Amino acid sequence: MFDKLTENDIKKMQEEIDYRKLVVRKEALEAVKEARAHGDLSENFEYHAAKKDKNQNESRIRYLEKMIKTAQIISDESKDDEIGLYNTVDLYFEDEDEEETYKLVTTVRGNSMKGLITSESPLGKAIMGHRVGDRVYVRVNEKTGYYVVVKRLENTKDDGSDKLRSY
Repeated sequence: MFDKLTENDIKKMQEEIDYRKLVVRKEALEAVKEARAHGDLSENFEYHAAKKDKNQNESRIRYLEKMIKTAQIISDESKDDEIGLYNTVDLYFEDEDEEETYKLVTTVRGNSMKGLITSESPLGKAIMGHRVGDRVYVRVNEKTGYYVVVKRLENTKDDGSDKLRSY
């Protein structure tokens, strides 16, 4: 499965890769070398911790490179009156009689705890392309779903402030 990413997502990922290769990798290698100099490696916690940090950095680099290689590039353009990527929306949940605010983002930026929902989530897919006043059915699975009403739409562009999700 390919992640749907914007050109800006790819740029931010490449910047992180470059930083990790040029700065973090150098620091991690130095930490391993310094810890190795402290003697017996079998009981040297600093050495094992430094190796773990170095390996996590290399793993993150490989992960980001694979994401870029397999990404499906999508546009973040949308009509001014339609919900699209990086738009902030107020949604009224009929079943719960509550209103919540969300920002629609790509998969690498999703964080539901911060109100950042992905365009691939059931809610994100359902509201994409809709307008203020639309009543939208959000299908959770074949038998379950719920209705939301789009109350407000704020057109915002990707300013890069949403951090990429790290694993």
